[in-house]
Amino acid sequence: MRKILVIGSGKSASSLLKYLLDKSGTENLFITVGDLNLNTAKKLIGNNKNAKAILLDIFDATSRTNAIKEADIVVSMLPARFHIEVAKDCVLLGKHMVTASYVSPEMQALDADAKAKGLVLMNEIGVDPGIDHMSAMQVLDRIRNNGGKIILFESFTGGLVAPESDNNLWNYKFTWNPRNVVTAGQGSTAKFLQEGTYKYIPYHRLFRRTEFLDIDGYGRFEAYANRDSLKYQNVYGLDHVKTLYRGTMRRVGFSRAWNIFVILGMTDDSYTMDDSENMSYRDFINAFLTYSPFDSVELKLRHALKIDQDDIVWDKLTELDIFNAEKKVGLKKATPAQILQKILMDSWTLDEHDKDMIVMYHKFGYEKDGKKHQIDANMVVLGEDQTYTAMAKTVGLPVAMATLAILNKKITTPGVQIPITKEVYEPILKELETFGVTFREEEIPYLGYNPLNN
Repeated sequence: MRKILVIGSGKSASSLLKYLLDKSGTENLFITVGDLNLNTAKKLIGNNKNAKAILLDIFDATSRTNAIKEADIVVSMLPARFHIEVAKDCVLLGKHMVTASYVSPEMQALDADAKAKGLVLMNEIGVDPGIDHMSAMQVLDRIRNNGGKIILFESFTGGLVAPESDNNLWNYKFTWNPRNVVTAGQGSTAKFLQEGTYKYIPYHRLFRRTEFLDIDGYGRFEAYANRDSLKYQNVYGLDHVKTLYRGTMRRVGFSRAWNIFVILGMTDDSYTMDDSENMSYRDFINAFLTYSPFDSVELKLRHALKIDQDDIVWDKLTELDIFNAEKKVGLKKATPAQILQKILMDSWTLDEHDKDMIVMYHKFGYEKDGKKHQIDANMVVLGEDQTYTAMAKTVGLPVAMATLAILNKKITTPGVQIPITKEVYEPILKELETFGVTFREEEIPYLGYNPLNN
């Protein structure tokens, strides 16, 4: 049997493993799932005769290399920073590898050795990055093949709560890593290209520069800029494009309210707060406000940020119970960002029956025969339950499909790569459609850039 090693059985592994297990009989596969949490791994594979769970500590070089040595291909579902040790072993031992994470400099450094051994090290093949690459390149290649010249490309993705589970004023719940939500945009200035001009948005202004997007059946969304929209300019073949913008989607109104935390400094992750474990939620808010022997914390906050009592932003803040004097932070030597995350998790953790939603939106502007044209494409995927979430589906399925395609020698180009070639994106996008992961395209009059970003 052909042996697949999957390292990690976290939230995104459910749909990945179900796909591989469903194919195991016809494709002659045996899947080994390695994790420090054996119970989680065993639960996902059930009693399938073509799979087993093993205890695997990736920091134990002996057990890691022994497991990799037995496999024909390795899928790493570990946190991104841990992929590199697995990748080094895969190159050393002559094994293909697939991950959903961004290509790190350390991973890219393995490219020459991987090519020399004819190995495929496929990265960025989840949802974002992943489906965004494949769906964008499919349309970009089609436009260019038909004689069009790309002048605009905008791309947006959001992990959100499904409409039927949307029951708070923020229209948001954590569907993935809460820490990434709290620290989003920090550490660098957002950079993009607008009508031939380089634009920059510093972190303290990021959440007040948004673009509106409408999706039929799902209403209006807003998007704020990613850190570096130009990262894939050359990779996508967009060196001469006039507008290039990538962003993160939320429901309208989220960013204006979130900006309150940014202004106050509550998303800062660069220092720890004294006596944080004994601090109440109210103490935490008060720590960022001026001292007054008379005014309440609520009054000081409203005055400092000029928030009216009838402003929906105020209702959003109070909904989070941030003024509670009884609830304790309970975290030692915590950063403001860690404390804010703790508070938000009280309100934004998905309930047992909640469902999540992945939304993706692309805009393509191009010139052909002297005329300007625009194509808008969007994708909405809803989760089934807490195991087979939309996030797990859109991350895990492309990973699994690429893994099987490499085994079946349908993807053969060696080296460290991302899914931007027809060899990769065409069959995977076609198969994703059978799982309900589809894009709706619409030709519309060319609108050009959004004036909100001017």
